[in-house]
Amino acid sequence: MRLSTKGRYAVMAMADLARREGDACRAVALADIAARQEISLSYLEQLFARLRRRGLVKSARGPGGGYRLAKTAQDTSVAEIVHAVDEPLRATRCTSAAKGCMLKGERCLTHDLWEDLGARIEDYLASVSLADVIGGRLRKAA
Repeated sequence: MRLSTKGRYAVMAMADLARREGDACRAVALADIAARQEISLSYLEQLFARLRRRGLVKSARGPGGGYRLAKTAQDTSVAEIVHAVDEPLRATRCTSAAKGCMLKGERCLTHDLWEDLGARIEDYLASVSLADVIGGRLRKAA
């Protein structure tokens, strides 16, 4: 399973944004998120460009500008965020469903195991909202 910093940082930044959702309806500057979450501002700019294109955030320009969630925290799943930054959620090393990872294009012996794991992770992340993350409701469910 490969979940790089791209996916993790996007979720961290979106959770930070969700926490400030009610702060006088003010947009949140990426520089503020970068400082609070200790993430490079230039990296966040790249991630938020993707999040904006996928309709997960709205941007406001000018003084007091920044970003807001496009949907409520309850209606935004972690899986949506990870997919928006083009992070693959697959646990197999196969490049496609048709071609396996072995030299002759066959599937490895454990392919189905890793494919099932990837599907379960996908289902789990789709079931978790930003509201769950910022509300601390994950640990209690485990």
